Amino acid sequence: MERTSILSWILLLCIPMAPVYSQYYSKTEPCVPKEKKVTNLHFFFHGTIGGKNSTAVTVARAIITSNDNSSPAPSNSIVVDNAPLTIGPESTSEIIGNAQGLEVFADRDKTTLVLYLDFGFTKGDLNGSSISVFSRNPVTEKERELAVVGGRGKFRMAKGFALLKTRSLDNITLIVEYNVTVIHYKVDI
Repeated sequence: MERTSILSWILLLCIPMAPVYSQYYSKTEPCVPKEKKVTNLHFFFHGTIGGKNSTAVTVARAIITSNDNSSPAPSNSIVVDNAPLTIGPESTSEIIGNAQGLEVFADRDKTTLVLYLDFGFTKGDLNGSSISVFSRNPVTEKERELAVVGGRGKFRMAKGFALLKTRSLDNITLIVEYNVTVIHYKVDI
């Protein structure tokens, strides 16, 4: 016991005397503001719930909220989404990317969800770029607004908002029109 105590004291006294030869940070340089750019995007989200070509799958559901398991997304469930983004509202429109993320159905009285989606673009000038949305989404309202909280590629350090309008909704398919305003730094990629 005494030997351990002496060793502890020796280590404790030697640590402050040991020189530090490395740094955990790099040289700090002044921030040079880059040019900001505003980009307006317009596209359509095509979701399919159930069926063999489903774009949304329930991965967790609270068993105490309802005995009705026939609903594809009851209250207190988590859904993983991977849906195409198109130029027009028709299902045959050109696909320009996809939306991947999570939807947490969190409201008991009306269908409101907390939404995290990454909109990845695969065509044209935005190929390889994406925007991230993280916001409350009251899906029963015909028009709503979501927050753009980030991005990558040409949308590095993005912020902004998305105005959503439900164009079509039935038991299986959902088509939502997105008008997105993205404020980001001008990046040459």
